[in-house]
Amino acid sequence: MGSVFEEAIETFLSPIGDLLADSAVTEIMINGPDEIFIERKGLVYKSENTFPNEEALISAFRAVAQSVGRIIDNDNPRLDARLPNGSRIHVVLPPMARNGTTVAIRKFSEEKLTISDLIKFGSMSKMGARFLDICIHLGKNVVVSGGTGSGKTTMLNVLGSRIPKTQRLIIIEDAAELQIHAEHVVQFETRKENLDMGIVGVTIRDLVISSMRLRPDRIIVGEVRGEEALDLIQVMNTGHDGSMGTVHANNALDACTRLETLCLMGDTKIPAEAIRKMVGSAMQVIVQCSRYHDGGRRTASISEIIGLDEHGNYVCKDIFKWIQTGKDPETGKYIGEMVPCNYVPSFFEDIIVNKLPFPKANFIAPDWVKNLKKEAA
Repeated sequence: MGSVFEEAIETFLSPIGDLLADSAVTEIMINGPDEIFIERKGLVYKSENTFPNEEALISAFRAVAQSVGRIIDNDNPRLDARLPNGSRIHVVLPPMARNGTTVAIRKFSEEKLTISDLIKFGSMSKMGARFLDICIHLGKNVVVSGGTGSGKTTMLNVLGSRIPKTQRLIIIEDAAELQIHAEHVVQFETRKENLDMGIVGVTIRDLVISSMRLRPDRIIVGEVRGEEALDLIQVMNTGHDGSMGTVHANNALDACTRLETLCLMGDTKIPAEAIRKMVGSAMQVIVQCSRYHDGGRRTASISEIIGLDEHGNYVCKDIFKWIQTGKDPETGKYIGEMVPCNYVPSFFEDIIVNKLPFPKANFIAPDWVKNLKKEAA
């Protein structure tokens, strides 16, 4: 299959061959044959590359679809697939795509980042990284939240790789992207339904149910975007401590609301109030990833969800937060750091009992942050 794909690149995708080969380009966005944008270092630029015409563009991605055993045509105008090199691709054909055939190719990164790399890149502080390490060690449920391209998958890769070697980890994804390096990993991927070929679809929800019968210590759902959210919440509430997933949301509270909404999308007979209590109980630590206007991807906050208040609202407490303090006039890059937020997590006793070297003083905000808040008030 790889050779068929390589042939498709050489023949049909030659107009963007240099972009596909350029490791600095992380995403290619095609808005019809004459308009191609790329993402480099978190910022989007217009490329001079073009396709000869709309027919050449459609033919190129029909060939790509065929190389991965998929079909894209008038009856199947959308393609969502993982390429043999690991890149993820989504295509929408006209007339739904008014600009012409519209494509996004998110390129597979061969670079395997570690938690030390995230510190070096300024994505998080040493103290924040150490705290997340402790959360993984203690088996706290972790949800990575963020927008498209904010670094959720990278963060989940890093956190998943910190899971103790003695534990059995099952990873479930719509399209396999995670590269978690652990001792005992089982990976599942969904299968699209194709009635013409007699292929029965297998959903994330199906695989979550199967994974529960395969003795997992922890379950990771690569991206929660449908009714499988209810299954993940139930997994987190039924003894599979330390399970993880990602969700599209702008902040920690939105992540709770988003999961609640997804849980209610299916044919569940569970009342909305009960769903909310389940989400509030299952969610423990939320890591918010954000892509800033300077192109930087940073850990915006690390928060704890401590259930619901008397009015039934989620209670969210920031533990660490990235604060911007300035902007480099030459590079345009934001200057700032991740700082503690004067909140000691409810599970601090677990840190003490397990003799983990993380004193309570690490949660105290520095004086300059306190003064900043006073000035803002």
